[in-house]
Amino acid sequence: MDWLNKGKQLGRNVLDWLVPPSCVSCGTEIAASGGVLCGDCFAGLRFIHAPFCDACAIPITQEEMAERGALCAECEIRPPAWHRGRAAFLYERQARTLLMGLKYGGRTERAAALASFMSQAGDDLLVSDGRVLIPVPVHRGRLWQRGYNQAALIANHLARRRGLTCYPDALHRQFRTAALAGRSRHGRYQQMAGAITVRPRYRDLLRGRSVVVVDDILTTGATAEACAKALLEHECISVDILVAARVTLT
Repeated sequence: MDWLNKGKQLGRNVLDWLVPPSCVSCGTEIAASGGVLCGDCFAGLRFIHAPFCDACAIPITQEEMAERGALCAECEIRPPAWHRGRAAFLYERQARTLLMGLKYGGRTERAAALASFMSQAGDDLLVSDGRVLIPVPVHRGRLWQRGYNQAALIANHLARRRGLTCYPDALHRQFRTAALAGRSRHGRYQQMAGAITVRPRYRDLLRGRSVVVVDDILTTGATAEACAKALLEHECISVDILVAARVTLT
């Protein structure tokens, strides 16, 4: 009803006046219609635009695209288990600040902001054709420590935004892996081998479905590979990957 919508808008205006909205990254006051980041923090993000690798979202040049099509050299040589990959921005200074605050600093309100950027980046993946969103799982030990799974928070916001189904605990991390940071690509893949499975109660629900796996960061793809393989082993017809940030390895 029109009067109800007007009432809600009035309530939002009063709330913005009493508690002005602030940048979710640095806390600077921003305009009510100015998004979730201040101008400086927004400018500090390096968004990924075409051309990029269709599988892992790493930026590529027009020359590379002309030579190899839509894949980077790495994905052409070693195609990942998943089909398509999308990322909102590169994992650089401002992106690191946003993501580390969510992951380790209890700044859970950042999940909604990241989901809004990822919704745009993954627009072609987030279609309503029966596909489901599944976050990358964390081991129960880390979940107890942290109190939440940041990938699940993002996935739930994405599901609400796009009207899709989310199964936040469909994947299970069977054992706690050592920290992957600083390990080689080979070392990361070794660590993740067999670490992730589909929970039995979801196997029938996922059979024949298309899945988008959601995570905060994509580095070598070892974790995403383990998730995709587990889902494909249980007869999902396709798996795509959507993350907030893509790490560029040198």
